[in-house]
Amino acid sequence: MSAMPGHQAMPAGDGLADHADGFRFVPTATVLGSEFRFRIEDAGGRAVTLFEPDQTKLMHFYLIRSDLSGFQHVHPTMAADGTWSAPLAETQPGEYRAYASFIAGGKTAPLVLSQKVTAPGTGTTTPLPPAATTTQVDGYTVTLGGGQLMAGMSRELTVTITRDGKPVDNLQPYLDTYAHLTAFHEGDQAFTHLHPANGPALSFEAKLPKAGQWRLFIQFQTDGTLHTAAVTIAVG
Repeated sequence: MSAMPGHQAMPAGDGLADHADGFRFVPTATVLGSEFRFRIEDAGGRAVTLFEPDQTKLMHFYLIRSDLSGFQHVHPTMAADGTWSAPLAETQPGEYRAYASFIAGGKTAPLVLSQKVTAPGTGTTTPLPPAATTTQVDGYTVTLGGGQLMAGMSRELTVTITRDGKPVDNLQPYLDTYAHLTAFHEGDQAFTHLHPANGPALSFEAKLPKAGQWRLFIQFQTDGTLHTAAVTIAVG
Protein backbone atom coordinates (compact mmCIF):
# COMPACT_ATOMS: atom_id res chain seq x y z
CA MET A 1 0.00 0.00 0.00
CA SER A 2 1.48 3.31 -1.02
CA ALA A 3 1.27 6.47 1.05
CA MET A 4 -1.35 9.08 0.31
CA PRO A 5 -1.19 12.80 0.95
CA GLY A 6 -2.26 13.77 4.46
CA HIS A 7 -2.43 16.63 6.92
CA GLN A 8 -4.82 18.72 4.85
CA ALA A 9 -6.04 22.00 6.26
CA MET A 10 -8.11 21.42 9.37
CA PRO A 11 -11.24 23.40 10.27
CA ALA A 12 -10.67 26.27 12.67
CA GLY A 13 -12.54 26.53 15.95
CA ASP A 14 -14.55 23.93 17.83
CA GLY A 15 -17.57 23.74 15.52
CA LEU A 16 -20.05 24.89 18.17
CA ALA A 17 -21.09 28.21 16.56
CA ASP A 18 -23.85 28.53 13.97
CA HIS A 19 -22.07 31.45 12.30
CA ALA A 20 -18.48 32.51 11.67
CA ASP A 21 -16.35 34.28 9.07
CA GLY A 22 -19.43 35.87 7.48
CA PHE A 23 -21.34 32.60 7.00
CA ARG A 24 -24.33 31.09 8.82
CA PHE A 25 -25.67 27.53 9.00
CA VAL A 26 -29.47 27.72 8.56
CA PRO A 27 -31.52 24.49 8.81
CA THR A 28 -34.99 24.56 7.27
CA ALA A 29 -36.23 22.70 10.40
CA THR A 30 -34.64 21.65 13.69
CA VAL A 31 -36.67 18.44 14.13
CA LEU A 32 -35.00 15.41 12.54
CA GLY A 33 -36.69 13.18 9.99
CA SER A 34 -35.52 11.04 7.10
CA GLU A 35 -33.80 14.02 5.47
CA PHE A 36 -32.10 17.12 6.86
CA ARG A 37 -32.23 20.27 4.73
CA PHE A 38 -30.22 23.44 5.27
CA ARG A 39 -28.55 26.41 3.63
CA ILE A 40 -25.29 28.22 4.13
CA GLU A 41 -26.01 31.93 4.05
CA ASP A 42 -23.68 34.89 3.70
CA ALA A 43 -23.71 38.01 5.89
CA GLY A 44 -26.54 39.46 3.81
CA GLY A 45 -28.77 36.39 4.27
CA ARG A 46 -28.23 35.14 0.72
CA ALA A 47 -27.75 31.43 0.06
CA VAL A 48 -24.17 30.51 -0.81
CA THR A 49 -23.96 28.30 -3.90
CA LEU A 50 -20.23 28.32 -4.65
CA PHE A 51 -18.10 25.83 -2.70
CA GLU A 52 -14.67 24.28 -3.09
CA PRO A 53 -14.05 20.51 -2.81
CA ASP A 54 -12.81 19.31 0.57
CA GLN A 55 -11.65 15.69 0.53
CA THR A 56 -13.46 15.25 -2.82
CA LYS A 57 -16.81 16.55 -1.46
CA LEU A 58 -18.39 20.01 -1.51
CA MET A 59 -20.17 19.48 1.81
CA HIS A 60 -19.71 17.18 4.82
CA PHE A 61 -22.66 16.84 7.20
CA TYR A 62 -22.31 15.27 10.65
CA LEU A 63 -24.89 14.35 13.25
CA ILE A 64 -24.22 13.26 16.85
CA ARG A 65 -26.55 12.67 19.81
CA SER A 66 -25.89 14.60 23.03
CA ASP A 67 -24.58 11.39 24.66
CA LEU A 68 -22.15 10.99 21.69
CA SER A 69 -24.05 8.05 20.20
CA GLY A 70 -25.88 7.96 16.86
CA PHE A 71 -22.99 9.27 14.74
CA GLN A 72 -23.75 9.95 11.07
CA HIS A 73 -21.45 11.38 8.38
CA VAL A 74 -23.29 12.22 5.15
CA HIS A 75 -22.42 14.02 1.92
CA PRO A 76 -25.50 16.09 0.97
CA THR A 77 -26.57 17.27 -2.46
CA MET A 78 -27.29 20.92 -3.25
CA ALA A 79 -30.28 22.25 -5.19
CA ALA A 80 -29.97 25.23 -7.52
CA ASP A 81 -31.28 27.58 -4.82
CA GLY A 82 -28.48 26.58 -2.42
CA THR A 83 -30.54 24.21 -0.26
CA TRP A 84 -28.60 21.12 0.82
CA SER A 85 -30.35 17.78 1.45
CA ALA A 86 -28.75 15.12 3.65
CA PRO A 87 -30.44 11.69 3.83
CA LEU A 88 -30.45 10.34 7.38
CA ALA A 89 -30.52 6.89 8.89
CA GLU A 90 -33.08 6.32 11.64
CA THR A 91 -32.35 8.38 14.74
CA GLN A 92 -33.18 7.56 18.34
CA PRO A 93 -35.25 10.18 20.23
CA GLY A 94 -33.20 12.85 21.94
CA GLU A 95 -31.12 15.98 21.55
CA TYR A 96 -28.54 16.12 18.76
CA ARG A 97 -26.10 18.54 17.18
CA ALA A 98 -25.86 18.88 13.40
CA TYR A 99 -22.64 20.12 11.76
CA ALA A 100 -21.89 21.42 8.27
CA SER A 101 -18.23 21.37 7.18
CA PHE A 102 -17.36 23.16 3.94
CA ILE A 103 -14.99 25.44 2.07
CA ALA A 104 -16.86 28.42 0.66
CA GLY A 105 -15.83 29.69 -2.75
CA GLY A 106 -12.72 31.82 -2.56
CA LYS A 107 -11.67 30.39 0.81
CA THR A 108 -8.87 27.88 1.41
CA ALA A 109 -9.68 26.25 4.75
CA PRO A 110 -12.76 24.35 5.92
CA LEU A 111 -15.29 25.98 8.22
CA VAL A 112 -17.49 23.95 10.58
CA LEU A 113 -20.80 25.38 11.80
CA SER A 114 -23.46 23.64 13.87
CA GLN A 115 -26.95 23.84 15.33
CA LYS A 116 -28.79 21.92 18.06
CA VAL A 117 -31.61 19.73 16.70
CA THR A 118 -33.98 17.12 18.12
CA ALA A 119 -35.39 13.73 17.23
CA PRO A 120 -38.97 13.51 18.53
CA GLY A 121 -39.99 11.05 21.21
CA THR A 122 -38.79 9.95 24.61
CA GLY A 123 -35.28 8.56 24.71
CA THR A 124 -32.80 7.31 27.28
CA THR A 125 -29.20 8.43 27.65
CA THR A 126 -26.52 5.91 26.71
CA PRO A 127 -23.53 6.07 29.09
CA LEU A 128 -20.29 6.97 27.36
CA PRO A 129 -18.09 3.86 27.11
CA PRO A 130 -14.89 4.13 29.17
CA ALA A 131 -11.63 5.24 27.59
CA ALA A 132 -9.82 2.45 25.75
CA THR A 133 -7.00 1.88 23.29
CA THR A 134 -8.78 -0.73 21.19
CA THR A 135 -12.21 -1.40 19.70
CA GLN A 136 -13.76 -3.77 17.18
CA VAL A 137 -16.04 -3.32 14.19
CA ASP A 138 -17.17 -5.76 11.50
CA GLY A 139 -14.49 -8.30 12.45
CA TYR A 140 -11.68 -5.72 12.45
CA THR A 141 -9.66 -4.69 15.51
CA VAL A 142 -8.72 -1.01 15.68
CA THR A 143 -5.87 -0.14 18.06
CA LEU A 144 -4.75 3.33 19.11
CA GLY A 145 -1.17 4.21 19.98
CA GLY A 146 1.15 7.15 20.45
CA GLY A 147 0.79 7.92 24.13
CA GLN A 148 -1.23 10.39 26.17
CA LEU A 149 -2.86 13.25 24.28
CA MET A 150 -2.78 16.69 25.92
CA ALA A 151 -5.24 19.52 25.27
CA GLY A 152 -3.99 22.12 22.82
CA MET A 153 -0.79 20.21 22.02
CA SER A 154 0.04 18.44 18.76
CA ARG A 155 0.82 14.79 19.37
CA GLU A 156 1.08 11.76 17.13
CA LEU A 157 -1.88 9.40 17.27
CA THR A 158 -1.47 6.07 15.50
CA VAL A 159 -4.28 3.77 14.41
CA THR A 160 -3.55 0.17 13.48
CA ILE A 161 -6.20 -2.01 11.85
CA THR A 162 -5.92 -5.80 12.05
CA ARG A 163 -8.11 -8.79 11.24
CA ASP A 164 -7.59 -12.22 12.79
CA GLY A 165 -4.40 -10.87 14.34
CA LYS A 166 -2.89 -9.80 11.02
CA PRO A 167 -2.37 -6.22 9.74
CA VAL A 168 -4.94 -5.17 7.14
CA ASP A 169 -3.14 -4.31 3.91
CA ASN A 170 -6.14 -3.74 1.65
CA LEU A 171 -7.39 -0.39 2.92
CA GLN A 172 -9.02 1.55 0.11
CA PRO A 173 -9.06 5.33 -0.27
CA TYR A 174 -11.99 6.96 1.49
CA LEU A 175 -12.39 10.69 0.89
CA ASP A 176 -8.90 10.77 -0.63
CA THR A 177 -7.19 9.28 2.45
CA TYR A 178 -6.91 5.82 4.01
CA ALA A 179 -9.11 6.78 6.96
CA HIS A 180 -11.21 9.61 8.31
CA LEU A 181 -11.33 10.38 12.03
CA THR A 182 -14.00 12.57 13.63
CA ALA A 183 -13.93 13.42 17.35
CA PHE A 184 -16.55 14.91 19.68
CA HIS A 185 -15.98 16.24 23.20
CA GLU A 186 -18.16 14.91 26.01
CA GLY A 187 -20.51 17.54 27.41
CA ASP A 188 -20.43 20.36 24.84
CA GLN A 189 -19.97 18.24 21.66
CA ALA A 190 -17.01 20.29 20.43
CA PHE A 191 -15.88 18.94 17.05
CA THR A 192 -12.61 18.15 15.36
CA HIS A 193 -11.47 15.80 12.65
CA LEU A 194 -8.13 14.45 11.49
CA HIS A 195 -6.66 12.86 8.39
CA PRO A 196 -3.84 10.28 8.34
CA ALA A 197 -0.57 10.64 6.50
CA ASN A 198 -0.16 7.01 5.47
CA GLY A 199 -1.33 3.40 5.86
CA PRO A 200 -1.86 0.68 6.97
CA ALA A 201 -0.23 1.97 10.22
CA LEU A 202 -2.16 5.24 10.15
CA SER A 203 -0.48 8.26 11.71
CA PHE A 204 -2.49 11.37 12.66
CA GLU A 205 -1.28 14.74 13.87
CA ALA A 206 -3.74 15.03 16.77
CA LYS A 207 -4.44 18.37 18.39
CA LEU A 208 -7.58 18.24 20.50
CA PRO A 209 -8.51 21.64 21.96
CA LYS A 210 -9.99 20.58 25.31
CA ALA A 211 -9.21 18.19 28.15
CA GLY A 212 -11.70 15.49 29.03
CA GLN A 213 -13.35 12.56 27.29
CA TRP A 214 -13.56 12.48 23.50
CA ARG A 215 -15.49 9.99 21.40
CA LEU A 216 -13.59 9.09 18.22
CA PHE A 217 -15.24 7.74 15.08
CA ILE A 218 -12.70 6.14 12.73
CA GLN A 219 -13.96 5.44 9.21
CA PHE A 220 -12.09 3.21 6.78
CA GLN A 221 -12.96 1.22 3.68
CA THR A 222 -12.16 -2.33 2.53
CA ASP A 223 -13.58 -4.23 -0.44
CA GLY A 224 -15.95 -1.37 -1.20
CA THR A 225 -17.49 -1.39 2.30
CA LEU A 226 -17.23 1.51 4.71
CA HIS A 227 -16.60 0.64 8.37
CA THR A 228 -17.03 2.99 11.34
CA ALA A 229 -15.23 2.16 14.57
CA ALA A 230 -15.96 4.10 17.76
CA VAL A 231 -13.69 4.49 20.79
CA THR A 232 -13.42 6.83 23.78
CA ILE A 233 -10.13 8.50 24.70
CA ALA A 234 -9.11 10.69 27.64
CA VAL A 235 -7.26 13.93 26.88
CA GLY A 236 -5.20 15.49 29.65
